Amino acid sequence: MKSPSTADLSLFLCIARHLNFSRAAVELGLTPSALSHALRALETRLDVRLFNRTTRSVALTEAGERLYQRLQPAFRDIADALEDLNSFRDKPSGNLRITAGRIGVELVLLPLANRFLALYPDVRMEISGDDALVDMVSGGFDAGVRLGERLQADMVSLPIGPYLRSVVVGSPAFFERHPVPQQPQDLRGLPCIGHRFPSGALYRWEFERGGMRLEVDVQGPVVLDDVRMMTGPALDGVGLAYVFEDMVREHLQSGALVQVLGDWSYYYPGFHLYYPSRRQVPAALKAFIEFARSQRDLPA
Repeated sequence: MKSPSTADLSLFLCIARHLNFSRAAVELGLTPSALSHALRALETRLDVRLFNRTTRSVALTEAGERLYQRLQPAFRDIADALEDLNSFRDKPSGNLRITAGRIGVELVLLPLANRFLALYPDVRMEISGDDALVDMVSGGFDAGVRLGERLQADMVSLPIGPYLRSVVVGSPAFFERHPVPQQPQDLRGLPCIGHRFPSGALYRWEFERGGMRLEVDVQGPVVLDDVRMMTGPALDGVGLAYVFEDMVREHLQSGALVQVLGDWSYYYPGFHLYYPSRRQVPAALKAFIEFARSQRDLPA
């Protein structure tokens, strides 16, 4: 039996991590069909089935699971050894994969990444915008960006943005047809634009004043799964939107949108860069962490 190459085993590890040929193919820069063919060749060479595959799912066999558990630490050691070479370079290089909520990408991560990449042209950054809470390790990510209140306890984190203020906004035309709410409970009688999390749960609008916190279930003609899309229906007078103030600042200044319940506005601990605590932080990530730390007091 011809021994498989490290490239073959890396391919296997990527599929095992994702348990999804399409996602693994994207990471490896291959087509799903080419990846499937390469895996079949590896299984033939090893004379053992590593995955059970159907049209709907991919799962490790017992042999595949055992191989995965043995290879993971070995390849991690190889990655650490190669990462040590970065200390001999003037500037870090390599790939940096970051997962972030879509609004975090827009408001914080991309402006920061653009400045960072201008200083470190040998770093290649891949950003995945996903509002679901992603398992960083199984997803093959080096770091993530989320709101501070949504971080896992076992992560190292660094704030990279200020506290964020949520505001309730509507168009002048909307308030010609509907009364202005005086307290959060008044929202129950008004059309509001809903937000559904990737988990399927509907977001309950959060308010705070004088140490008292409230959550309100709202109803309305539109439910969206992306906060960034809420501004449009609000501008068209469809309903009230609950968004970060930074998203609608220009519309508030122009008068296209009007803020209500300002004294009940809720403040979120802003976006944080977070990463797993492990023996060695890759040089590209270390450089990005230090850059993010240096930029915290600078305007975007």
